[in-house]
Amino acid sequence: MDYFDKKDEEIKEEQKEKQVQYYSKGQLASEANGNSKGTHRPKKMPVWVKALIVIAAIVGGIMLLVTGCNSTIDKLTNGFEQEDVTAVTTDFDHEYIGKIYVEGEMSSQMVGTYNQQYLLNAIDAMMEDDNNKGIIIYVDTPGGEVFAIDELYNKIREYQQETGRPVYSSMQSMATSGGYYISAPCDKIIANRNCWTGSIGVIMGTIIDVSELMENLGIKSTTFTSGPNKGMGGSFEPMTAEQKKIMQSLIDEAYDQFVGVVAEGRKMDDAKVRKLADGRMYSAKQAKAAGLVDEIGTFEDAVADMQKQYNLEGCAIEEFISEESSDLFSLLGKAESKLTSGVLNADTIRELASLNGKVKLCYLSEISK
Repeated sequence: MDYFDKKDEEIKEEQKEKQVQYYSKGQLASEANGNSKGTHRPKKMPVWVKALIVIAAIVGGIMLLVTGCNSTIDKLTNGFEQEDVTAVTTDFDHEYIGKIYVEGEMSSQMVGTYNQQYLLNAIDAMMEDDNNKGIIIYVDTPGGEVFAIDELYNKIREYQQETGRPVYSSMQSMATSGGYYISAPCDKIIANRNCWTGSIGVIMGTIIDVSELMENLGIKSTTFTSGPNKGMGGSFEPMTAEQKKIMQSLIDEAYDQFVGVVAEGRKMDDAKVRKLADGRMYSAKQAKAAGLVDEIGTFEDAVADMQKQYNLEGCAIEEFISEESSDLFSLLGKAESKLTSGVLNADTIRELASLNGKVKLCYLSEISK
C-alpha cells in the first residue's frame, strides 16, 4: 500500500511512532519503560554541562568577591578620601574652653581613637580663635612614641606662649610616662583619685638575640655591613659591650629630656625629679604628696577650677573629638608580635626575629591599667 493511500488515522499513528525518543542507559525511553510507543520526556542535561555551569558560577562568585574586596580595601587604604579625619573647625559663636582627648597609645600615626595630627590641628585652630579661652586635656594614656609625645608637648607650650591662656591636665584612669610628659607644662594638673601616673622614664626594645639558638640548630648567617656597629641590634649576633653602651646613650639622652620637661613644668630641682623618676608609677595621692600633681578631682572639678581661677564662669565647654582612624591597619588591629605559646618552632623564631628592626624609643608604661 502506498503511503498516500493510507487513511488519515493510520498516518497519525505512524507519525506518533516515529517521534524522536530519548535514550536512557543505551535504551530508548519507550523500551526502558516497557512501552514500545514511547513517552515524551524532558531531555536530561549532560553531567559535563552541569559541571561547567557550577564552575562558571564559582568563578563568577570569586570575581565578584575579589572585586568587592579590592574596592573596599582601596577605600580603606585611601582613608576614605572624601573624609578628612584631621580637619578641625572652630565656628562657635560664643566663648568656650576647649576639651581635647589624649587617649590610648600615643603615636605619630592614627591608631584607634588617637589622632596626633588632629590634636595638633585642634590646638592651632584654638590658638587663632579669640573665642577660645583655655584648654583642658582629658588624659587617659600609658604614653607612647617619644617623637609624637614631644611634638604634642611643644604644641602645648606654643599655645601657652602665644595666647597666655591656661591649659589644664585632667588625668583619668591612667596618665603615665608620655601622659605625664604632656601634663607637666600645664598650668594645673588635676588627677582622678583612682589615677595611676608617673612612670617617668624611657624604654626601647625589645632586642632579641637568637644566635645561640641558631647555632644549636646548625643554622649559620652572615651579614655584611660598612662598620662594626651598623648591624647592631640584629637578631643573629650578640650585642657587643660597645653597642650596648651606644644604645644606652640614646636612652639616657631621652631620659634627660624628660627630666628637664618635668623640672621646668613643675618648678622642681633636677635632682628632686631624678629621685622621683626611677620609672615607678604613683597613685594620685602619692603623686600629690610628691608634687607631681596639684589636686585630686574629676574632670568637672577641673572645669570648675579653671572657670573660677580665670573668671570664666558660665564659659561653655566645647569638645574636639577626631573620627576614629578608618585605614585598613586600624580595622585589622595594630599588628604587634606577642608570644602566647611556649612552643618552639620556625614560626616562633621568625616572630622573635621580626621584633628587631622595629625598635621605638618610647615614653611608655609597660604596665597598663
